Amino acid sequence: MPTPDFLFSLANPVAMLGWALLVLAPRWRGTRAVVLSGALPLLLAAAYVAFIGYQTVAHPAPGGGFGSLGEVAALFREPWALLAGWVHYLCFDLAVGAWETRDAHRRGVPHWVLVPCLLATFLLGPLGLLLYCGGRRLFRPAPPAAAAPAA
Repeated sequence: MPTPDFLFSLANPVAMLGWALLVLAPRWRGTRAVVLSGALPLLLAAAYVAFIGYQTVAHPAPGGGFGSLGEVAALFREPWALLAGWVHYLCFDLAVGAWETRDAHRRGVPHWVLVPCLLATFLLGPLGLLLYCGGRRLFRPAPPAAAAPAA
């Protein structure tokens, strides 16, 4: 069985690939297929489920739980739970970054406006989401193209 440290070393580059594609090649079809489709966040979600399931069955954290901050601290002293928590962050932050990118494309938000929001989402999660949601209000989605009248 791989160790939590080894799996951590795999999960980080997977997420970094997604962030690099969002920042450097947001309109590339590979980015659409791998990140904007949700495939990479879903891969991380599946890893999270496997890690938290394994932790719950094979490595329960004594005194761990969600009823108090102390219980959460006890839970995260168990390496498998800590790994699952980290992958949870990687998954959700990347899913939010993918949503920001899809929404920016739909609204016509320039990429130079989006990039700082993506970086903030990558580094500080909710701050990046707040920045993007504030900035996106400056841009309205393009109206649907009207069909040409039949001749």
